[in-house]
Parts: sequence; C-alpha cells; structure tokens
Amino acid sequence: MQPMLNIGIRAAHAAGDHIVKCMDRIEGIAINSKGRNDYVSDVDHQSESIIIETIRKSYPGHAFLAEERGRQGDSEYLWVIDPLDGTTNFLHGFPQFAVSIALLHRGIPEQAIVYDPLRQELFTASKGAGAYLNNRRMRVSKQKSLQGALLGTGFPFGDNDRTELFIRTFRALFPLVAGIRRAGAASLDLAYVACGRLDGFWEFGLHIWDIAAGGLLIQESGGLISTIDGKPDYLERGTVLAGTLPVHEQMLDTISHL
Repeated sequence: MQPMLNIGIRAAHAAGDHIVKCMDRIEGIAINSKGRNDYVSDVDHQSESIIIETIRKSYPGHAFLAEERGRQGDSEYLWVIDPLDGTTNFLHGFPQFAVSIALLHRGIPEQAIVYDPLRQELFTASKGAGAYLNNRRMRVSKQKSLQGALLGTGFPFGDNDRTELFIRTFRALFPLVAGIRRAGAASLDLAYVACGRLDGFWEFGLHIWDIAAGGLLIQESGGLISTIDGKPDYLERGTVLAGTLPVHEQMLDTISHL
C-alpha cells in the first residue's frame, strides 16, 4: 500500500470513530448555519482537526484544503478534506455520511479515501493502481444503457438558476431509467458509482472536497467523470456527471439537448 494512502486511511478511521461516538449525543452538539440549508457542527470541526493532525505528524510540510478551515500551507502536495460529508444527515440520525480525503500532487488527485464509519466500508484508490472496497478490487457496473440504470443525484440549494437546470435534467432523465436516488452525501454517491451500486450520478454546485476523492475512485474503477457538459475540469467547476462509460455518454447526450 502507498505510504501516503496508508496515513490517509489512518486519519479517516480516527475521524470516523469520533463521528460514531458522537452519534449518542446528537441533541447536545453545537450547530451553526453557514447558509441556507448548509450546516456545520462541532463534530465537523473536531473531525477535521483529527484528520489534519494525524496527517501532519507524518507529513508536516504538506498543505491542506479543508471544508471548514480553508487552505493551510503551500506545497505541491495538497490534502483535500471533507471531515463529515452529509452533516445534515448526521444531525438527523440519517445513516448516510462519510469522511472524504484526497491527496493532490501538483493539482492531480493521486490518493483517495472515502470512509463510511457506520458500515465500516473503506473505499480507496491510488492513481494508476486501481480502486478497492475494504481491500477488494472494485469496478463500475456493467450497465450499458440508461434503460434499467439506477442513478444518484443531489439537490442544489440557494441558487435559482441551478435549481431550474437541475429540474430540467431530472425531468429529462427520470423517464429513461429504473430509478433516481438522492441520499445526501456526494462522496458516498461517487463511491457507489465506483463499486457498481449506482450506474451514474450527476449534481451541480459541489466543492472540490466533495468530489476529489470520489472522482479518482470512479476513474480507477473504469468509469468516467466529467463536468455536466463533458469537460474534464469538474474539480474546478463543481458540476459532475459520472457513470459507466455508456451510461455517462447517454446521460451527456440527453442533458446536452436541454
């Protein structure tokens, strides 16, 4: 295993253990609002500190970009962290949330970890070395068309233009597929595409910490991820279209006519 990946896994496990322990006292957790339907809790901050401190012990010169702290440091190695993806789910006791950690080297994702602490499912990938679920190699599904496909998505909040665009894409895709799911944690949605539980996924208005790890998982599992209009710069633009190669192509073709 890659040494840097191993350290990231150690950090994800430590943060995940802390998150699970906090579930017994959800009612007493301090919560603040960052915007409409966008919340941050003490658990987010504590988990972020655990991750950064764990990694920093081994790599003190590396930089960090975390959802709550922003960017720290200047290095060609950048750890991109979402300490609790699915905070709203967590605060309601809805069991769909994860720790997401990616390591970028000169802007390119090289290591990826998405950890579901409730199910103890660890999704990992190293650039050029494949993707794994609990140390077993994973691949995207064999779905070859939208007919019969199960898609994931996320609802945009606070931006009327994005909401209208989402409604149009949903209306176009919904009649063509077996079903569409909205679980509320993009990192896990992307991990589910990577392991074949979902055949495709799309969402608008995401941040790099939501998608950096999941994007590499999909690429190393034989899938395709891009912006909603098929471009490769999804990390910068925050719009995501992902799936098996034929499902991605058909989703893109369907949405491009809107």
